Amino acid sequence: MTTYERLGALDASFLGIEDGTCHMHVGAVLIFDAAPLRTPSGGIDIDRIRAAIQGRLGLVPRFRQRLAYVPYERVPIWVDDDRFRLAYHVRHTALPQPGDERVLKRLVGRIMSQPLDRKRPLWEMWVVEGLDGDRFALVSKTHHCMVDGISGADLMSVLLDATPDSGVGTPEPWKPAPPPSGARLVLDAALRRAAQPREALRAAVRAATAPLQRLRDVSEAAAGLADLFAPAFSPVSPTPLNVEVGPHRRFDWTAMKVADLKAVKSVLGGTLNDVVLATVSGALRAFFTRRGVDPDQLTIRALVPVSVRTKDERGALGNRVTQLNAPLPVDRADPVARLEAVRKALAGLKESRQALGGEVLTAISDWTVPNLLVQAVRLAARTRPYNLVVTNVPGPQIPLYLQGARMRTAYPVVPLFENLALVVGLFSYDGGLFWGLNADWEQIPDLHDFVLALEGSFAELQRAAAGAEPRAAAPAG
Repeated sequence: MTTYERLGALDASFLGIEDGTCHMHVGAVLIFDAAPLRTPSGGIDIDRIRAAIQGRLGLVPRFRQRLAYVPYERVPIWVDDDRFRLAYHVRHTALPQPGDERVLKRLVGRIMSQPLDRKRPLWEMWVVEGLDGDRFALVSKTHHCMVDGISGADLMSVLLDATPDSGVGTPEPWKPAPPPSGARLVLDAALRRAAQPREALRAAVRAATAPLQRLRDVSEAAAGLADLFAPAFSPVSPTPLNVEVGPHRRFDWTAMKVADLKAVKSVLGGTLNDVVLATVSGALRAFFTRRGVDPDQLTIRALVPVSVRTKDERGALGNRVTQLNAPLPVDRADPVARLEAVRKALAGLKESRQALGGEVLTAISDWTVPNLLVQAVRLAARTRPYNLVVTNVPGPQIPLYLQGARMRTAYPVVPLFENLALVVGLFSYDGGLFWGLNADWEQIPDLHDFVLALEGSFAELQRAAAGAEPRAAAPAG
């Protein structure tokens, strides 16, 4: 029996905006203790890792599917890959001695600089041995059309274990379904197009039966679209981050403790995400100053993805995100003033309809023009509504294991977009907050200076919190 699945508009948009310089894959750098997977010869047991992944693939069927396209429309679909080979996707390499993290970061940059092969399932995992401290790394790389941050975190919980003594598992028998014929795809597309007027008519009937509620719904949707596109009419300042990017990547990271950020917010106020954005604001202020750019004269905004994934959708692949455009107060020298400005701005954005506007635009794209989102993203790149992306994904707060090897860190890798030379990704895991900084190799050679600026900016907030009285809790209700 043939089977296929059509990509949603948001998923397909990540294929549409990908080009030779901006590769739309997300990833992570996971670092593990090496001893439980050490072979007698001293290497890492790649066969055991592959067997463990093989045993879980039935839980993530998308990882054995490839892209195909509807004739004429060129709309992308998922079909089973009849040439699937696990060894192609789970790769094995080693660092040259001394195998420090600096060398690993360089390797991650090279891996992320290469596009995924669209003729195969769009993912890779690199097992990297030879990391100092008796550790090894697993570098994951998955196209954004398959996962967003939240579903990527759910995928981690599928492939990893909550206990160190889980077995390899027995893979379920799998036989790829044959792909649909071109004639069937064309017919299905025609039927879908024919159904659209009926869907519009049903929507009109629903509006007529409950006119006041529908009017409110339409008004909310229209206002959401207006809020979503409003930043495009007030461009941010040009900065060294907003330049033409090339295909090569530079990757760096740092780590903090979630408890330390919570301690700051409990004294100075705001949310954990407010503290993150205030930290980024302070780092940008120091970074721009070092580059000879006056931060007091800048209007800076960050694109902050927001998950709209419901509890019922947890574990499902694909993208369920919208976005907020958050002002970053790089013009404030005082760290407490930066945090307060972020707190007020984010509170206002939560009351706005930006997130709703993103959902409406996605729904319209699903229903009408498949490349509408692609054009919206490209328009955004030209109108410059934001300077960088900052995405913060919550992960499991318990230790996870790969065949007995405990995962110690998990640094996210977020793709660059047109005219955005720096992206900041965060992932919380087992009490740690792990920052992954992805940047253009040529445009941001001083990426580690930005890492140091992040650490310095958060240290400023910690010192301010240490000398301040705890903020009074908001009254109930």
